[in-house]
Amino acid sequence: MTDRIAVFGGVYSNYHALEAVLADARQQGVRQTHCLGDVGGFGPHPDRAADRLRRSNVHCLQGNYDDSVGNGRSDCQCGYTDPRDNHFAELSYRYTLQNTSEENRAWMRGLSPHHRMRLGDRRVLMAHGSPRQVNEFLWESMTPPAFVRRLLEEFSCDLILVAHSGLYWSLCVDPAAGRGLINVGAIGRPANDGDRSASYAIVSAAGGNDGLGVEFRRVEYDWKTLAAEMRSEGLPEEFTQTIETGWWTTCLEILPAKERGRGRF
Repeated sequence: MTDRIAVFGGVYSNYHALEAVLADARQQGVRQTHCLGDVGGFGPHPDRAADRLRRSNVHCLQGNYDDSVGNGRSDCQCGYTDPRDNHFAELSYRYTLQNTSEENRAWMRGLSPHHRMRLGDRRVLMAHGSPRQVNEFLWESMTPPAFVRRLLEEFSCDLILVAHSGLYWSLCVDPAAGRGLINVGAIGRPANDGDRSASYAIVSAAGGNDGLGVEFRRVEYDWKTLAAEMRSEGLPEEFTQTIETGWWTTCLEILPAKERGRGRF
């Protein structure tokens, strides 16, 4: 039987998408399910997503949001440099920090930033942004094979799984061995492609997809209820528009030209 795991990132308080993804992963018969961090942020009622993950068998890593909320830091450590991006990040972080219970903050403080495991014969390393830095953005258009090979050698692994950027993609640098990097994207907001569904990855020890054995799945969820809750909580209308349209309206300035060109804004 093929060894398969489900991996997702960026819950961003979207407990509706979380429930749908967990249900879909169960139906796919995976061995384990992993969350690569950022439980809160962006969406409403952050405790609901945290509570659901704590009740589950999902293995969770610590993202930049989890570290910041858990330790009460001054900002989300999102890694933005543009004033507009940082303005919306501040609004999101302030709301999340104020609405996360101390019990869940303590849980976030205890999460690990990295996880190593075996998937078949492959040595797998999971991190939020990259193995080097929790908030490093790894973009498809800006990540050459030579850089991935260097990461694999430096961190003694065959496969690296990350999330932070919120857009899913994969790069195989050794098809025969299935070595490479997979960005599993985020489930909490759409992949900036006009599709409102949540996205996550099923990674397998078998070949396929240039040797990586990865399937990116899109899962429908109740985005209308989520949007209504976001408005009720007074979150920025720009956030709600992203959920309703499938297109990013914030966090745009960090995008490289190729990735931004695929979006509407």
